[in-house]
Amino acid sequence: MSMLKGKTVLLTGSTGSIGKEIAKKLSISGAKIALSATNIDKLKSLKADLGNDHLIYPCDLSDLNNINKLSEDVIGDFGTIDILINNAGIKRDDLLIRMKDDDWFDVINMNLTSVYKLTKNITKQMFKQRQGKIISISSVVGFSGNPGQTNYVSSKSGLVGFTKSLAMEVATRGITVNCVAPGMIDSDMIDSLNEKQKETIIGKIPMAKLGLPSDVAEACLFLSSHMSDYITGQTIHVNGGMVMH
Repeated sequence: MSMLKGKTVLLTGSTGSIGKEIAKKLSISGAKIALSATNIDKLKSLKADLGNDHLIYPCDLSDLNNINKLSEDVIGDFGTIDILINNAGIKRDDLLIRMKDDDWFDVINMNLTSVYKLTKNITKQMFKQRQGKIISISSVVGFSGNPGQTNYVSSKSGLVGFTKSLAMEVATRGITVNCVAPGMIDSDMIDSLNEKQKETIIGKIPMAKLGLPSDVAEACLFLSSHMSDYITGQTIHVNGGMVMH
């Protein structure tokens, strides 16, 4: 399959369960990918799996200066970025009354502010080429809410509003802006749950099973391809019917 042949992608959070699957899916589809994450060893391993068409960029997105350098380096190496996938994210769960200020600001900074800054930088390049696709990974809880995650939920809800507003700003420049909102995916984001907790969650999902990272990757492939050229400002929900809109 060469659906994305000749396309370049910048993918953040590329070494997590979902990030790796997105990278593999887009690579198989012909894209060249700038793989960004914090762990250089995991990045090297991922590149070894995908091949030498792809480049790695260790980067801590919590520092805006790092984001500026990442943007410059990727555009300098690839010449252009056709697709930006904002996948990096963290959790610092606790009830609001007990939440530390740093846990609020760290999550908002990584999950939302870094998306603002990186997207702003890459959008300038997309303006010049008058085409581009921007995809951000939100979450089912950004729509349903979830106790103990006011910081995480706020960041994921914020991505949806950010996406809608930016989509309106850039639509006439040939740029689409969309979200993917995963539900309960069998990934490293739920590894901290015990089996009883997982069973409780599955009981709330009409399809009665956890999703797979590949389910999220397929949605990203669709939004990255020409098949989504007339879709913008939208969220694709990948949650097995857990929350319906």
